Amino acid sequence: MTPDKKLEHEVRLLCEEAGRAIMEIYATAFEVMAKADASPVTAADLAADRIVVEGLMRLTPDIPVISEERPRAALDFDRPFWLVDPLDGTREFVARNGEFTVNAGLIVNRAPVFGCVHIPVDGSSYTGIVGAGATRWNKDVATPIESRTPHADGLDVVASRSHLDAETGEFLARMHVRRTVQAGSSLKFCRIAEGAADLYPRHGPTNEWDTAAGHAVALAAGATVTDWNGARLDYGKMELKNHGFVVRGR
Repeated sequence: MTPDKKLEHEVRLLCEEAGRAIMEIYATAFEVMAKADASPVTAADLAADRIVVEGLMRLTPDIPVISEERPRAALDFDRPFWLVDPLDGTREFVARNGEFTVNAGLIVNRAPVFGCVHIPVDGSSYTGIVGAGATRWNKDVATPIESRTPHADGLDVVASRSHLDAETGEFLARMHVRRTVQAGSSLKFCRIAEGAADLYPRHGPTNEWDTAAGHAVALAAGATVTDWNGARLDYGKMELKNHGFVVRGR
């Protein structure tokens, strides 16, 4: 399947609708529950999941959808599939710092080909069709974006707010770093994609639905995304887990 502008538009509208549902709950004294793995979940995660997953099932009924918030059936990962994180950055949502997103990424041949990352707190979105470019959206105002070549005086780095570990620190110690900014969720992919930063390393494990949408946006903007060893970051791996990755601008 080849994503097009119509799909980009429809998926962005779904993610924006999910974002509005999230913000309605964000304004309340919501309850924080614990999943089986002890990670937090809220009514906002579940509301956004319903909107995005059911919407994708209507848009592309022949393409299965894997979401963080739903049981995962066995799939043929050599066929196209969606990866959805309906509220990426639940810890940031609970902390009320605004750094959470709605993510939907399309995987074809185990690689991301399209992604949408929506930021509920300001209503903006980032989309990317690999091979056709990336866009930042403010409502319906579209601005093409590209990753950048690093400044001669050092790298601007974005790193995880909630998961910065010693291995990532050691990796950065070997780099010529000018500045490091911490942020939550897939916002970090978007900062690379729009040329606001040069490097995003993440050593610790992540789930594939955490990265698919942002990965697609970054690739569409001309950035590179590899695993921690420098190989292509593929999808449909065992237990849908990544074991570290590095995002670089041009």
